[in-house]
Amino acid sequence: MLKHLTAGAAIAALALAGGQALAQAKEITIAVAGPMTGQYAAFGEQMKRGAEMAVKDLNAVGGVGGMKIKLEIGDDACDPKQAVAVANSFVSKKVAFVGGHFCSGSSIPASEVYNEAGIMQISPASTNPKFTDDAAQKKWMNVARVCGRDDYQGITAGNYIADKMGDKKVAILHDKSAYGKGLADEFKKQFNKRGKKEVMYEAYTQGDKDFNALVSKMKAAAVDVIYVGGYHTEAGLIVRQAREQGMNTAVMVSGDALVTDEFWKISGPAGQGTLMTFEPDPRKYASAAAVVEKFKAQKFDPEGYTLYTYAAIQVWAQAVNSAKSTKVADLSKNLREKTFDTVLGKLQFDAKGDRRNPQYVFYVWKDGKYAQM
Repeated sequence: MLKHLTAGAAIAALALAGGQALAQAKEITIAVAGPMTGQYAAFGEQMKRGAEMAVKDLNAVGGVGGMKIKLEIGDDACDPKQAVAVANSFVSKKVAFVGGHFCSGSSIPASEVYNEAGIMQISPASTNPKFTDDAAQKKWMNVARVCGRDDYQGITAGNYIADKMGDKKVAILHDKSAYGKGLADEFKKQFNKRGKKEVMYEAYTQGDKDFNALVSKMKAAAVDVIYVGGYHTEAGLIVRQAREQGMNTAVMVSGDALVTDEFWKISGPAGQGTLMTFEPDPRKYASAAAVVEKFKAQKFDPEGYTLYTYAAIQVWAQAVNSAKSTKVADLSKNLREKTFDTVLGKLQFDAKGDRRNPQYVFYVWKDGKYAQM
């Protein structure tokens, strides 16, 4: 799969974001950015592992254009201000490419910094439609993503709940973040489009620990389905506290931010039966088999967005080799015209930099693990 990355002679005239020629360079610096610390650090670990493995595998076959790759790690803790600081630090380090960020609330403001500096950004995990929609409106060409979008994810969830639980009382919760509120609103839009109406639409704050007042309100409303637009940390506490107040039959439904075993560590047995949307498990793709085995040999489970981060770097590397450049203008054109062989299979991108034809499916949590339904 990576063989074509070393075909031919070294690229003669790559250019860094700042315009410096790389004809004589021995290495090229790229970066990955995400929540390496903080309450969402499980996802940062996924991204870091995926990036490290991708760089290791690329360097083993000669790097990119005959140049070895150096990896920088940026910690934004899913905080927009910190994300901008990380982005500026990457600019000062003359980073040629960024695989990131994780949270949409980080990717969106950071993308402005990268655009001004001429740095290509491919997010493995930022699903808010505004990430690419806003960039396209501003005629920026430096952003793309290998994951799907929340409007696709929201349609999948909205249709499922309308079809399977349409007679139930549904509460919609969100954490006010770009990702969480965006996902909740996309779900609400489709759920309402199907002729259904939620009994509650409430916000909570990221980092909160006590949701008993919110749970009491849902209990009083006899809520049967709790749709959460947010991350695993708060979702795990909400479902646990719901069970403690006797909401034993209410079903929690959420999105791709629950694709980490950390969810169960927080929820415990209360998480049994929780549903979530995510794309088909990439660990089961034939295209990922060899890489998955390498992770297993390291005693690491490449769940969630590990392989998406690996794929983002693959796409960039193949685009660079094809375009013989790291300039955004060259890469963005190449990105939108070519098909890329990755651990996620063959990927193509539309004019906005969105992945074509993303698919979302449902998973269920059972006995500490999640499995596709």
